[in-house]
Amino acid sequence: MSDTNQDGAGSDFDLTQFYQVFFEEAAENLDQMEQMLLNLDLSEANDEELNGIFRCAHSIKGGSATFGFTDVAELTHKMESLLDRLRRHEITPIPEMVDVLLESADAVRSLLARHQAGGEGEAMPTADLVAQIAYLASGEASSGNATPAPTAAEVVPAVAATPVVAPVAAPIAGAGQDRTLHLLIGPLEHPDSVEAIKDLFNDIPGLGTIEDLADDKPDYRSFNVTTQSTNEDLLDLMVFHVSKEQVQITDKTPASGVQPVGSSQSAGAEGSGDFGIFDGSPGSPSPAPAPTSTVAKPAASANKTTTRPNMAQMESTSIRVDVKKVDQLINLAGELVIIQAMLAQNSQTLDATANQQLLSGLADLDRNTRDLQEAVMSIRMIPMSTVFSRFPRMLRDLANKMGKKINFVTQGEATELDKGLVEKITDPLTHLVRNSLDHGIEMPEDRIRLGKNELGTLTLAASHQGGSIVIEVRDDGKGMNREKLLAKARDRGMDVSDNMPDSEVWMLIFAPGFSTAAQVTDVSGRGVGMDVVRKNIAALNGSVEIDSVEGVGMRVSIRLPLTLAIMDGMSVGVGDEVYILPLSSVVESFQVKPEDVSTVTQGSQLVKVRDEYMLVIELEKIFGVPRPEGRPSSDIMVVVEADGSRVTLLVDELLGQHQVVVKNLESNYRKVPNVSGATILGDGTVALILDIGSLVRRVR
Repeated sequence: MSDTNQDGAGSDFDLTQFYQVFFEEAAENLDQMEQMLLNLDLSEANDEELNGIFRCAHSIKGGSATFGFTDVAELTHKMESLLDRLRRHEITPIPEMVDVLLESADAVRSLLARHQAGGEGEAMPTADLVAQIAYLASGEASSGNATPAPTAAEVVPAVAATPVVAPVAAPIAGAGQDRTLHLLIGPLEHPDSVEAIKDLFNDIPGLGTIEDLADDKPDYRSFNVTTQSTNEDLLDLMVFHVSKEQVQITDKTPASGVQPVGSSQSAGAEGSGDFGIFDGSPGSPSPAPAPTSTVAKPAASANKTTTRPNMAQMESTSIRVDVKKVDQLINLAGELVIIQAMLAQNSQTLDATANQQLLSGLADLDRNTRDLQEAVMSIRMIPMSTVFSRFPRMLRDLANKMGKKINFVTQGEATELDKGLVEKITDPLTHLVRNSLDHGIEMPEDRIRLGKNELGTLTLAASHQGGSIVIEVRDDGKGMNREKLLAKARDRGMDVSDNMPDSEVWMLIFAPGFSTAAQVTDVSGRGVGMDVVRKNIAALNGSVEIDSVEGVGMRVSIRLPLTLAIMDGMSVGVGDEVYILPLSSVVESFQVKPEDVSTVTQGSQLVKVRDEYMLVIELEKIFGVPRPEGRPSSDIMVVVEADGSRVTLLVDELLGQHQVVVKNLESNYRKVPNVSGATILGDGTVALILDIGSLVRRVR
């Protein structure tokens, strides 16, 4: 469809303004369809499940046809045809149908992505998928004596040899035969909207023809329509120009009976899992006798309210907001927090008696600012189910490819994490999940020989622990072999010893290029995945730990801050400088005597903390902080933890604990070693937020 045609009634109505909403809704429908297909029990597939999948395909088809995305409309129409036969119990569901529907959903994603990018690149070919769907929809594959599904190349000659009058790629053909419908549209606020509806019949291939009839009411328009589309398709197409309540459809097809079908009837049937619209196609529900009616607006409106009570509620409880607007709101809330901190600090010198009202107002401002900050931050928080939902399909495909059997379990799907972190943690989790399936879970015959269930279990779990979120990837596979890891490390020239604790041995797999795979496959074995995992997690101020028992299984734990925008921190003083330590990394602090510190090789210092020796990091030397003559040396140590290791930081003083607004130093200045960001203090000065993980790795 050209841009001119998309305008419908003219330049004042442009369908492109709805593109983004359609793409987002289509993505949601595809996700929902994929999840329902993966959970479909073929032996006991019920009508509700099949109708839910059908509705997802139907919604995408209707929207894509409206916007002129005919390739998407054609493919989803074929999917809808197969699903329609399944939900009518005309064919028996088999695994191949789930496979082809999942592949088709992937193809729809690809086609939609191309349209979203403005049509750039070559469109994904779908002829083979269409041929497979048509073959499966015929029922031959589930009859028990089926031949292999034909390819597109095998189908084309047969079509070419048969005289065909109707367009082959009619994207929204419904019943397969022409029907005569009477459309009554009104009351109308904008008469040009009807002209836009008439343009649809010119713009969309295969939709049909429309004849404009005279009507004795000025705010109503009447038409005769010749079409193959279902009534629900027509209503979906018109919804961008008029509401469904403004449309009455009466089937005038000879010998079909007279059946008025309006938006109220179709809407009321949807709650039962089936649209219940008579469209003249075989197997459709028989039409109930009803008189041909004109418009009864109050009755239609009342019926819609009673039959679909949840629709208005759904539309009013959520709103689509651009992420940029949310980020802007968060930044403004952060600036408000900084200003409030400045006011609080400056008010400390005021006389409490003389300025009682002012101080009371500042206290209220402090409380309200914190509440506002928490409320704003919660907007960006999304449940981990968003991440977890990506893996069932991937595991299903990989398990089938590798000949393994897997039971995928998720825990803590409702646990929330900042949207920015969710996007960045998906790739590391994907590496870990693929690694567990490839290296951890054994082949079914091997598991049976070991006395295990042939069905391996892979678990993804998320939980809140303090100010962090912990994500675990667990499997009940073969675990890791300590001796094999040490031998591989020695072969690579790494400095290892037989006395290393297990926790350090397991961490060897994160070394660059380290892999224990016997051969390289397209799943894993090149030694790049685990290295990437650790780097990506460290970039998010997170840490990773591994626990493994040979023959029993393995667990990888990822600890991340809840958000990257605002954090709880401890401010420490070193000379005249102030540094912020992430509170989630701070273990304890204590005062130390010079004799408690020992100097070892290469000038490194150790301090004994309850029978454990820890390396000492002097922030004064790390950041080159000048120390005026006569000022005593540092004597306060803060124990911090990262990557499973603890070190002590030598500082001059502990200034306090408070929430800080994290500013990206790299985008505003440049990358600074051992620093993860910066913040603005109450007095307007800038303090650096230390990267504890980087400091720990430095002393290692």
